[in-house]
Amino acid sequence: MAAMGGEARRRAILRWLGESGSPVPGGELAERSGVSRQAVARDVAVLRAAGHGIVATSRGYVLGAAGGRGRTRVFKVRHTRERLAEELRTVVDLGATVEDVIVNHRVYGVVRGRLGIASRRDVDRFMRSIESGRSAPLMEVTSGYHFHTVSAPDEETLDAVGHALDEAGFTAPILPYERDALAGE
Repeated sequence: MAAMGGEARRRAILRWLGESGSPVPGGELAERSGVSRQAVARDVAVLRAAGHGIVATSRGYVLGAAGGRGRTRVFKVRHTRERLAEELRTVVDLGATVEDVIVNHRVYGVVRGRLGIASRRDVDRFMRSIESGRSAPLMEVTSGYHFHTVSAPDEETLDAVGHALDEAGFTAPILPYERDALAGE
């Protein structure tokens, strides 16, 4: 395939991400547009600078909350590894997306990992990665305490997510120093 011009390629990347129901790997975007993965990464940087909410996850690029997913809210939660899938399913079953995981480490500060988990299938894929034993969940470095940015189409869905997480015993109060750390990120 012949390489597209820069502007046409960036429009196509936005279209492909908008049409996809799951993350699109950089290699796939590169192949579709006839350029290198590095060129795609530069295009994504240009699109982000222009205000498009493209998020890089471990499985590829997605349009994040700033890209039209509606509202976001940060929830502080705590649980064991054994309840990780239950927590994620609680969110996605209500039609919301777990955009990231954040820990506020006393030594390293705020550490964020992009997730983009929007379905039970995404939860299952994530859990297989964790269970492979190659990496541990970030929450394990902070005794199970962590934060998630959750996106949803509206405030009512976010309220339902908060209620469901609370009912399941997952929520923890956000302390003033944590709020300041997250805001200063």
